[in-house]
Amino acid sequence: MFLLHEYDIFWTFLIITRFIPILAFSISGLLAPVSEGPEKLSGYESGIEPMGGAWVQFRICYYMFALVFVIFDWETVFLYPWAMNFDVLGVSIFIEALVLVLI
Repeated sequence: MFLLHEYDIFWTFLIITRFIPILAFSISGLLAPVSEGPEKLSGYESGIEPMGGAWVQFRICYYMFALVFVIFDWETVFLYPWAMNFDVLGVSIFIEALVLVLI
């Protein structure tokens, strides 16, 4: 029999974690000063007046480098705990990690 009262803490945590960002953004939207003018709308870069337009094309290698970094960073975050407990967990975890990397 599936007892829902065993998951009360989980549901409470889930509800609280959903409302905290909404509450934070709402409060900051109400309390933040609103002052739009030419200085607020202009670009700012290290205290120097901007030169040229903001729509500059970048080479694709920058995007590829960022994607490769995100992929390897993601793999490191998920594979490190498996690697630390590999001797305890066994071969089934190795196969799961291999499937994760191949995906």
